Amino acid sequence: MNIVLLGGNGYIGRSVTRLWRDVDPSAHFYIVSRSGNNDLVSDNLTNLSADASIYDAVIKVLPDKIDYIVDFIGHPEKNPNESYKINNQPAEVMKRIAEEKSVRAMGYIGGLLGPNHFLKTKKDIIKSLSQSTIRHEYVEPTLVYGNDRNDNLSKIVPLLRILGVFSKKMKPINVNSVSEELINKLLDSEKDEYEN
Repeated sequence: MNIVLLGGNGYIGRSVTRLWRDVDPSAHFYIVSRSGNNDLVSDNLTNLSADASIYDAVIKVLPDKIDYIVDFIGHPEKNPNESYKINNQPAEVMKRIAEEKSVRAMGYIGGLLGPNHFLKTKKDIIKSLSQSTIRHEYVEPTLVYGNDRNDNLSKIVPLLRILGVFSKKMKPINVNSVSEELINKLLDSEKDEYEN
């Protein structure tokens, strides 16, 4: 099984790779990032250097057969042109590759917490992916914490845990829970199709 992770050397991508390897040790992961560097190194992992917002750059480094493709790229950006390049273009690249390669499913990380323009962008991307002939699965976490995350946002996790009692949109979620949910959605739907 070949799994392509766009932006997979980031925080959530590394967690998904680790957990998916536990589920299927025979799977091979192709991690696409601008740098081509990754903290994870193993025989079943290939780090690839490409700008995930440019289709031609990505398609030329990928294997012919792809089973799953997941887009982890995105962050808030006020400039509309920069936001489109950072958030929308990688999702468009993923969708095009998924359709051309007839992958089993594509995955995406949405969001419930952040600036309104960023959340709207995420919703628009999910809507666009739903119009594909390829099955798509997504998760919509709030603030993701745990493992090796150690930034300013991770410092407000205790406060958000308290606020999360009153609002699910404020409740932080562990990166492993986000990763497991996405993997399960991608693989469980596949099992359902085989059973029917």
